[in-house]
Amino acid sequence: MSVEPPLALTAELTHRCPLHCPYCSNPVELSADELTTEAWADAIEQASRLGVLQLHLTGGEPLVRDDLEALVDHAARLGLYTQLVTSGVGLDERRALRLAELGLNSVQLSFQAADPALADRIAGRKAHTGKLAAAGAVRAAGLPLIANVVLHRLNLDHVEAIVELCLTLDPQRIELANAQFHGWAFLNRLALLPDREQLDRAAVTYDNLRRRLSGTVELAWVLSDYAERRPKPCMGGWARYALTVAPDGAVLPCPAARSIDTLTFHSIGDRPLAWIWRESAAFNAYRGGGWMLEPCRSCDRRAVDHGGCRCQAFALTGDARRADPVCSLSPDHAAFVRSLGDQGGRLRYRRLGHSSSSKPSAAISRP
Repeated sequence: MSVEPPLALTAELTHRCPLHCPYCSNPVELSADELTTEAWADAIEQASRLGVLQLHLTGGEPLVRDDLEALVDHAARLGLYTQLVTSGVGLDERRALRLAELGLNSVQLSFQAADPALADRIAGRKAHTGKLAAAGAVRAAGLPLIANVVLHRLNLDHVEAIVELCLTLDPQRIELANAQFHGWAFLNRLALLPDREQLDRAAVTYDNLRRRLSGTVELAWVLSDYAERRPKPCMGGWARYALTVAPDGAVLPCPAARSIDTLTFHSIGDRPLAWIWRESAAFNAYRGGGWMLEPCRSCDRRAVDHGGCRCQAFALTGDARRADPVCSLSPDHAAFVRSLGDQGGRLRYRRLGHSSSSKPSAAISRP
């Protein structure tokens, strides 16, 4: 099959982060290995030659890399649109202005809640006040600001207060993204998952805010896959529009793909990026529809949702070829619903060096 070039590269510069958010989508086994400045520059240049137009600089926290400015400059010289995805910790006016001067195009800044105490509790450290200062630094540098808030059981009842706080920061866009359960979020899914009544209340609040703010600021609402009756076309389909390079150089179809341990992913240092994108077995594993099992193979939505999320199917069933269990048509859907059990419990905060002994069992049991 013909493989079109990717549009976007997510560059996970590091897994280091000053925050410990339990909803983080980074893998539970965080990597301490990182590409050098030269290796990242080469990866970005290869991506540009491949056809990538957008570069998302993320982590962990990309600001902990002292070569961030050099990489932004390199990407800008290649003509790439660059976005910094950050917690804001460590972003002052001087650094924001320098990044803007070097060609950074926008900043996505995360917030945990409107209430400072709750925000700091979710982040696992005092960071809320610094985030507000970082937002001011972004705007002072003349950069567009996207405010992103991951919603879950702990903050979902505060949607209106969260939006009101974000409005004071003069954002271009406010993203209300209900948690997707990969990595650390999967580990904490029972503690983070809201009940249906809480989610419905928040959805009504969002609808009211969207109508009130229409024409003033872009307000986005992303529902959790767990709350859908039909799966989303995850990443627009496996290895169709975007790719990710992990801190250690592994090249992935999406940030969570490494969780599928039945696939082997090549490193940017082992093979050319173009070959990995077009030829590697991992990137071709779930392209098209030949890999699909029933009911996806004969479903009239197979070209729309591509069977849902392959990482989610693997996490919940142990087989990435199966229909995404969030889909009500999946033979695993009932077992998925039962696996959620009693929601609540203790949060396990994201930390580098976390032991794998506390990882949950991956697959749900099927009758």
